[in-house]
Amino acid sequence: MSRVAILFDNFGPYHLARLKAASGVCDVLAVEFGSSSAEYDWKASDVEGVKSVALNNQGASRDLSTEEFQKRLFHVFDDYKPEVLVVPGWGYRGALMALRWGLLHRAPVICMSESTQWDEARNPIKEWIKRRIIGLFSAALVGGTPHRAYMQELGMPLDRIFLGYDAVDNGFFETEGAVTDAKQRLGQPRLKSKGGSGDLLNRKSPYLLASARFIEKKNLPRLLRAYAMYRGKAQEKAKFERLKAINETASGSIAPWDLILLGDGHLRPELEKLRSHLGLEDCVQMPGFKQYEELPAYYALAGAFIHASTTEQWGLVVNEAMASGLPVLVSNRCGCASDLLRESENGWTFDPTNEEQIADLMLRIASDEDARERMGARSREVIAEWGPDRFASGLTGALQAAFSIPIKKIGLLDRLILWVMIRR
Repeated sequence: MSRVAILFDNFGPYHLARLKAASGVCDVLAVEFGSSSAEYDWKASDVEGVKSVALNNQGASRDLSTEEFQKRLFHVFDDYKPEVLVVPGWGYRGALMALRWGLLHRAPVICMSESTQWDEARNPIKEWIKRRIIGLFSAALVGGTPHRAYMQELGMPLDRIFLGYDAVDNGFFETEGAVTDAKQRLGQPRLKSKGGSGDLLNRKSPYLLASARFIEKKNLPRLLRAYAMYRGKAQEKAKFERLKAINETASGSIAPWDLILLGDGHLRPELEKLRSHLGLEDCVQMPGFKQYEELPAYYALAGAFIHASTTEQWGLVVNEAMASGLPVLVSNRCGCASDLLRESENGWTFDPTNEEQIADLMLRIASDEDARERMGARSREVIAEWGPDRFASGLTGALQAAFSIPIKKIGLLDRLILWVMIRR
């Protein structure tokens, strides 16, 4: 098998699932730039059967100077002698350093990407620079169809672009007895919330679940306002239909669901203040960031999942929810929506700026148990095609494409661009 170095900034559970799948199609060296992340407090373990190395095994990659970073990275490559490099994106210094090494040593370099044309404002000068850099890669492994379209727009031939980059370990979330397993892993009888009332594992009714970093683009203040609007709509509907006496036990209950919001970040104080202002302390729980082994219980007991970002390159939490058999409500600004959402089959998309539309969809999904069961089953059918095996097959295609073309010779202009971009 080919010797392939696959690079990530910091290994999380998502990356480990992909690396394990990749090890079945090539001899993998997993290169981690840093053992910690500025964004996620992951506690990941090594992948059995996969060789791995961390450039900084005592902290984040940003703690290394550019010179030390490149020295350590090139030492790893010189020792392993990879036949192919697989790098995360085109803008990060580690990816660009690896691209430089590959060009100098005549080794193909594959770009992994989940960027779309619309996930952020585009600058013509930056786009020109991207096109120059993309022209130096041999192939690409991208998330889905909008990511493929953007990669093609940047100059990568369509026959050298493959899908499957954004995958999670579907089997981990679809395992029967997820709640029991989670209890045993945690070694405690209950999962308790530190932000709101309620005992998760002893709940009798489902809830809406969201999981996101508490940062601006996740659109959480708007989600809370939409949720408050949903509760008002549900209460009015119950009153109008005179179902208050039975809606706790009716199969199509319209009694308002709680909202559990997993995650953490600098917006927590603002969100807690808004929760209080809206009078939602008793029905919105914010238990904080949860490690991977804790997540199945939250998904297993939820009634539906919602992801409301105003911009999102993909949205791997949607993969997790679908693998758990949940219907999903997903912002149309999420990169995964066009590939994973089947409108009215496994959920709905929405305009993330339209709070009333979000509230209406919450009410719709919470009011129809039959639809939820049907949509949850459909979610599992769809996501089955987007697991780690797809990452492995996409990587295989990218490797074959990369070996089929000559390595581009790097000119003075491209050398200068790489030098500037690495040091910016």
